[in-house]
Amino acid sequence: MNAPIARPALAIGCAGWSLPREHWPRFPTQGSQLQRYATQLSAVEINSSFYRPHRPQTYLRWGQSVTPGFAFSVKLAKQITHVQRLQACDGLLDEFLGQCLQLGAAMGCLLVQLPPSLSYDEATARGFFEALRQRYAGPVALEPRHASWLHAQALLVELQIAQVAADPSPIAGGDQPRGWSGLQYWRWHGSPRIYHSAYSHSRLQALADEVRRARAAQIPTWCIFDNTASGHAVEDALTLQQLLQA
Repeated sequence: MNAPIARPALAIGCAGWSLPREHWPRFPTQGSQLQRYATQLSAVEINSSFYRPHRPQTYLRWGQSVTPGFAFSVKLAKQITHVQRLQACDGLLDEFLGQCLQLGAAMGCLLVQLPPSLSYDEATARGFFEALRQRYAGPVALEPRHASWLHAQALLVELQIAQVAADPSPIAGGDQPRGWSGLQYWRWHGSPRIYHSAYSHSRLQALADEVRRARAAQIPTWCIFDNTASGHAVEDALTLQQLLQA
């Protein structure tokens, strides 16, 4: 079931490719919103896959509509993470991967976000991630939201699962990369007002410094802005990109 996996050295983008009207002048006027978005940013996170399935043909169309080198991160379905809580979901994994791997070479990363109520149980976690690894060899980023997952470090390293560096994070130390060190996935939700607040120039400069260190160490790095509710994600992603180009 594995497909070729894009492993960009640096992927910068937003949770979704909706373009706020005030940013339209910075993007081409022709093409779909995804095609226009992909001319200026190198990656996008698909969050809608968490809420509902998409047909394989839809993923195929998305993957074929972007230029080579553009990468998608796909958020795992809540039926697996929140309803089944990582248990007895082999069939659901087969179904989900059968859909999203139609992205082909544009499939860049799988995002696994857990509910705050889901504590770490080594047997459950191992069973799930081993089942996932039997089906999918590409990059995986885990965003746990229960402090007990700080004890999962050894398992995540063993199975090459990176732990998301989230802002804000309900876990002490969850704002820094953990887990497998072969991938960094920065996921910034907006702070102090989650999903809404824009990031200051100083915060973005600090993130740029972190990214430079990761690039110097040749660690593939994702920076995804999830502060989309008030339209700031696109501006923050473009600003980070400019800081790294300077």
